[in-house]
Amino acid sequence: MTRWKITIEYDGGGFVGWQRQENGLSVQQTLEQAVRRFAREDVSLIAAGRTDSGVHALGQVAHFDMERQTDAATVRDALNYHCRPHPVAVLSAEAVDADFHARFAAKSRHYLYRILNRHTPPILDAGRVWHVTARLDAAAMHEAAQALIGKHDFSSFRAAACQADSPVKTLDALDVARVGAEIHLTVSARSFLHNQVRILTGTLKLVGEGKWDRDDPRRALEARDRTAAGPTAPAVGLYLTQVGY
Repeated sequence: MTRWKITIEYDGGGFVGWQRQENGLSVQQTLEQAVRRFAREDVSLIAAGRTDSGVHALGQVAHFDMERQTDAATVRDALNYHCRPHPVAVLSAEAVDADFHARFAAKSRHYLYRILNRHTPPILDAGRVWHVTARLDAAAMHEAAQALIGKHDFSSFRAAACQADSPVKTLDALDVARVGAEIHLTVSARSFLHNQVRILTGTLKLVGEGKWDRDDPRRALEARDRTAAGPTAPAVGLYLTQVGY
């Protein structure tokens, strides 16, 4: 039996999320079916994070145990072959120690949120960015974001359905920058609450539009009340970019 660590890229638009569900196809199910077709084994994939429906990944990490003996390149190529035509790609595969755990061993998770900030709608990036036509002040958004870094009670930035035991999280980085016609929010932490990045994005957008001043996100944080923060940004612009171990 070998434990395999795989790094995965996917377009989340056509999936119900990472986790296997009854109401549609998930990324987890797609990969588990690919392993079954390749190795004739039923496996369970454990991911570093359970992305929601519509959320994309550039560097999701998962592990599974497989009895069939083979090499890393064959695992990667076989899974990619059997994932077709779904928009999932295994970027790399690596045999790891039996005690490696994709979720519990992760020391950091990094996300990118893309806002297309122009009048005309996206064509090539439709379904991969949040289209906002009002001109956003990226510098003001970045300044406001700095008050949210550190260890806080993030109850104001937590979905009602969040199952985390505690709303206290430590945000290691939250940067906002204009990149051409886009606004990029890059966020890093060991772990996140459900919808935390999307609510942070929706809140900072209010600052960028001039509807909130630069201290309002801090006030929302201190309120520890979901109704005090901004709206939840749509899933389409969110990417899990990297998991650190």
